[in-house]
Amino acid sequence: MNSKQKIAMAVLAIAALAVVVVLVIPGPDVPVTKPKSMEPTFMKEGELAFLNAEGDTIKLIDIEIAGTEAERNQGLMYRKSMKENHGMLFIMDEFRPQSFWMHNTHISLDIIYLDIDSNIVSVQKYAEPYSDASLPSHKPAKYVVEVIAGFYDKYGLKEGDRMSVKQGV
Repeated sequence: MNSKQKIAMAVLAIAALAVVVVLVIPGPDVPVTKPKSMEPTFMKEGELAFLNAEGDTIKLIDIEIAGTEAERNQGLMYRKSMKENHGMLFIMDEFRPQSFWMHNTHISLDIIYLDIDSNIVSVQKYAEPYSDASLPSHKPAKYVVEVIAGFYDKYGLKEGDRMSVKQGV
């Protein structure tokens, strides 16, 4: 290869590199897109009504249902927000004392424990985000409802109130 051919090859290599740089590296006027969030999104799977002793509706919310072990393990982890009219219903395999934690949970929650007849038996209010501390039911529970912190007090819920669930609505 003579010197003219070597110079031509070098010029072509530099030009190719310049094209790659222009195509790959965005300029100041090109918006840089952020990667999609890994935050799970709410998917309505039913409606849950909290009812008083007379059967009157206290509050109706849309719910996601955590009925499998994988769904229960995931719960509301990685969510950065939740609407007041949203919640998650956990259907536990066994009617026994339950315990939850707030591992990788960004938002404070009220955790409401219900017995096999859907009656509220206890609550853990204002659960601390990211905490690995045990938040026990203290009584046997079959169902657990997680709602945004403050919900239990705001709507005046109490032990003995119950829930009614309609799936797929």
